[in-house]
Amino acid sequence: MTTTQRDHLIGLLLGAEEDWPTAFEALARRLGIIRTADGTSHRITTERVTIEPFNLRDKARQDLCIDRLAYWYYHPREWLKKASLMDDVYLLNSPFTFQSMEKHSAYCAMLRLGLNVPNTVLVPYKNPVDNARWAYTSAKYNQSFDLDALADEMGYPLYMKPFDGGGWRGVSRVDDREGLHTSYDESGEMLMHLQESIDYDVFARALTIGPETMVMKFRPEMPMHDRYEVSHDFLSEKAGTEAITISQTVNAFFRWEFNSCEMLVKDDIVYPIDYANACPDVAVTSLHYYFPWAMKSLLKWSAYCVATDRVAKSQVDTEPWFAVADNDDLDYAAKIVAYQRLADQHFDTERYREFCDQSLGHVDEFVYEYVTSPEFRSMLTSTIQQTYPTHEWERFEAHFGGLLGMWATDNAHLAG
Repeated sequence: MTTTQRDHLIGLLLGAEEDWPTAFEALARRLGIIRTADGTSHRITTERVTIEPFNLRDKARQDLCIDRLAYWYYHPREWLKKASLMDDVYLLNSPFTFQSMEKHSAYCAMLRLGLNVPNTVLVPYKNPVDNARWAYTSAKYNQSFDLDALADEMGYPLYMKPFDGGGWRGVSRVDDREGLHTSYDESGEMLMHLQESIDYDVFARALTIGPETMVMKFRPEMPMHDRYEVSHDFLSEKAGTEAITISQTVNAFFRWEFNSCEMLVKDDIVYPIDYANACPDVAVTSLHYYFPWAMKSLLKWSAYCVATDRVAKSQVDTEPWFAVADNDDLDYAAKIVAYQRLADQHFDTERYREFCDQSLGHVDEFVYEYVTSPEFRSMLTSTIQQTYPTHEWERFEAHFGGLLGMWATDNAHLAG
């Protein structure tokens, strides 16, 4: 019996990050040869993608590319599009939908699906865009509006935030008319949403990679190193399941595979408020306890995609989702179940689980070995020293070391 071996190259398109790429590369080296049910052996390697002129006919060498840069840097974004369209490179994430389906479009789509998106209004620019035709168009077609009346109707407090997001850029809480006008004046040429606030019990943030989702308790008022609280049962079973479904629904609908979703939970009702993040937070200094899970999930999903020749779907197909949304015979709970079924179909969840059992059974063990190794600690120390001032190094060594030590204790059963 002849054994076929296939080599797969995963490209990392990076900005200023060093921590998670270093960890991902270390884990990929430990993956070794994996074998699929058909007897084929697969070897996965990684490389960091460089930015340089490219001929549209040049063949991309990568099988899959994890993109953390192209949402703001246009040259590599156009390379990704070319690599996908011409060379079938699998992309995490798809620039095709992230470019056109920003937070505003995501709100609209999820409203159509019947999710509990807070009341949201798009208001015109405070300052005119830089266009010679603005004055004529504005004089002829722009309707005057009463911002105070609009806010009064929605009710204070409110949030004003850019329609296209951007890492909390330009987000402000509005408590009264004075604050409303201050926020609007400061928005300048940014196009803004005005959104009602929810008096929530819990702020949850879900990180989803393929069919893997981790819902974490999030405290946005805290400094970044303290925002993710280690808490395993902070949501009821119903709300926790719905949070997973919402996060996976967003990703499957928009063909995103590496995304975070923020949700407010009040009286077991889940309100999604932010769920279009082309570059979700996976820094070790943010996720700490949850960092090993994120790296393991990213490795497993990437390995699955290349080893099974998963075909990327880069364009949104709204029809099956809207068929559920528009079915008056289904109540909200039944629609949530149907959306999870569609998400599972999109992500081949059953086949993915089988692949993990068959080919990746050793991953848990070597992830544990790496996270408890001097190599990982060296990466953590380097990240701390690059992130924080010298006088805080010792404090953060203890802080992150303690949280990752807690992870090691909780996962000691994974050790070989």
